[in-house]
Amino acid sequence: MALMKPITTEKAIRLMELENKMTFLVDRRSNKTEIRREMEKTFSVKVEKVSTHIINNQKIATIKLKEGSQAIDVATKLGLI
Repeated sequence: MALMKPITTEKAIRLMELENKMTFLVDRRSNKTEIRREMEKTFSVKVEKVSTHIINNQKIATIKLKEGSQAIDVATKLGLI
């Protein structure tokens, strides 16, 4: 399982609202293709781009959704908003 948990910082919420991006803590061994596949399968959305970076030995993925998919809808399904 690539996606571990959503990140709910103020910056992550702002990215969700303004840029249609979701931020997740992911398994360190997962790659961008696995993250994209799991996001699309789990939440029935289309992913435009996946960016990853490692901070404090944790891998963070920022996932930009395509126009037809809304990050706010995914956040509502997860109970974040």
